[in-house]
Amino acid sequence: MKAAAFAYERPSDLSKALALTARTNGSSKIIAGGQSLGPMLNLRLVEPDLIIDIAGLSELKQADHDGDELVIGACITHSDIEDGRIPDVTRGAMQRVAGGIAYRAVRNRGTIAGSLCHADPAADWVSTLSALGARLTLRSLAGARDVATEDFVTGALETALKPGEIVEAVRVPVMTPTARWGYVKACRKPGEFAHAIAAVLIDPEAATARVVVGALERAPIVLGDAAELFGGRITGDFERQFDARVADAILLKAGIANAADRHIHAAVLRRAINEAAA
Repeated sequence: MKAAAFAYERPSDLSKALALTARTNGSSKIIAGGQSLGPMLNLRLVEPDLIIDIAGLSELKQADHDGDELVIGACITHSDIEDGRIPDVTRGAMQRVAGGIAYRAVRNRGTIAGSLCHADPAADWVSTLSALGARLTLRSLAGARDVATEDFVTGALETALKPGEIVEAVRVPVMTPTARWGYVKACRKPGEFAHAIAAVLIDPEAATARVVVGALERAPIVLGDAAELFGGRITGDFERQFDARVADAILLKAGIANAADRHIHAAVLRRAINEAAA
């Protein structure tokens, strides 16, 4: 099957892209790398009237520090991050995650914002950026607004984008020197979609922990304060304090009824916590 007929525009700057998006009032689709949208077009899962190609917009290919955040343009590719072509404020965490996304050909074209906008529950950035406490800047002709990653992804393939809005940038906080990072995903073979993901950011000195469980049939489970998983407080031996029974209860409350599925997610979470401790 091939895509249904559509019009195509390649605007020369962001303001023109926003004008096109506003004018079509939801009947257009943004394309940058096309690694998610391309297959959906060919399968006719989406049939937009207009494709707006933003891959050439230099405004969306920049990455720079802004105070205690790194602002990553929407069209930065996975390989840009993997290869260290942009600054790193996560002590290698994002670089390692980027290197594990699909295959190199996908990473060369796929963009960080494109992955987030597709909102596949098994996508790496959906869980990673939620755990890192990242925010997204959404822009329209009316202005800009910032949304936390966990509020942006509202469900499987669903986001908080409004008609006329596009993701302009991803804002990633600087990781503290004492923070520990762990990221584990379970795949049948490298490059395939994960069937369980866990991302953890734990700082024993600050007694804080953010935990994300992803690759569910819904938006990830984000625990901004995950102390309950560790007996109520975060200490230096947090990996020993992890209680899989509490994790199981959280997963059950989130609607994961199958005990085997809960066991897999809890096991992947334990591995991510152990990785952070190591």
